[in-house]
Amino acid sequence: MNFWQCALKKSGEISNRLRLKSIKSFLSLFLVGVSLSVAIAACSGGSDTANTGSNTGTSASPVAANKQDVQINLVSFAVTKAAHDAIIPKFVEKWKQERNQNVTFNQSYGGSGSQTRAVIDGLEADIVHLALALDTDKIQKAGLIEPGWEKEAPNNSIVSKSVAAIVTREGNPKNIKTWADLGKDGVQLITADPKTSGIARWNFLALWNSVIKTGGGEDKATEFVTKVYTSVPVLTKDAREATDVFFKKNQGDALINYENEIIFAAQKGQKLPYIIPDVNISIDNPITLVDKNVDKHGTREVAEAFVKYLYTPEAQQEFAKVGFRPVDETVAQTKDLAKKYPKVKNLGTVQEYGGWDAIQKKFFDDGALFDKIQTKIKR
Repeated sequence: MNFWQCALKKSGEISNRLRLKSIKSFLSLFLVGVSLSVAIAACSGGSDTANTGSNTGTSASPVAANKQDVQINLVSFAVTKAAHDAIIPKFVEKWKQERNQNVTFNQSYGGSGSQTRAVIDGLEADIVHLALALDTDKIQKAGLIEPGWEKEAPNNSIVSKSVAAIVTREGNPKNIKTWADLGKDGVQLITADPKTSGIARWNFLALWNSVIKTGGGEDKATEFVTKVYTSVPVLTKDAREATDVFFKKNQGDALINYENEIIFAAQKGQKLPYIIPDVNISIDNPITLVDKNVDKHGTREVAEAFVKYLYTPEAQQEFAKVGFRPVDETVAQTKDLAKKYPKVKNLGTVQEYGGWDAIQKKFFDDGALFDKIQTKIKR
């Protein structure tokens, strides 16, 4: 039976069944047409090889193509680039071996705040790795990430972390050893504006935490941070500009920065004198999927696997190489890393201060404590 005989026979059989059911003629014709299409497809062979287009010259379907190639959009804050550049090829190779699937990554790096705004404004990130959970929460509130994202990965979704460091001038002429020394007369601090910079919020919290953790109350903490910010000659818009003011313009006696930034700079030949105070704040960087986008792109499985891979000892070693403290304690306690990252004796956390929503409301919202300090020092 040839192709058309087969198709017509199928059509006739279907029409007879429809007449027996007394279905209205229009509906009958519609169903006959649909069924005829199915019949024609069945008569054409219907094998898996016939649908690949290898013999007909037609291209493979998008679904088939997606089975071989997946593209992930990773959006992260700037200083993670070196770590991801080392980790991604290892994951891609592992996934290829295990699933026989090619994965490519589109990567975007920049300030955490600007990356957050870009994602909210339409940058279709599958994964976001940001400087602080406050930024991730903003994306959640924009409807792109499902609530409860913190529980979707180990360690409350914190995948990289650091502590605050005080950078000094060569030889440390002002003899700065602790946070309290930044409040001494004649000591000028360079830092960014916590109203516009993520790292500057960490800086402020490190100063505040240094008083609370050593037995001072909120009045003492307010007095101290007010004294310190009175000595800041200019509040820059971001951490990069603060670094330029300190080094290129030679302003100030001290600069607060991430420990990982200083270690990475040293690896690039720029060795900076710095102190890691014994009282410090855990600078925690979260990672999560952007649910709306992974579902739209069909990339959830691979994106989840990549996030999971970032917690493996192999990936955590790469973070450690470029200055981040491992979140995996078994990695952190290895001989080399324990020496490179000495344990901080008195480490505060965001959770101790009620989480980022509470911190933002108390310190950084319009009219909150930082604005009151600025008004008092008449900046």
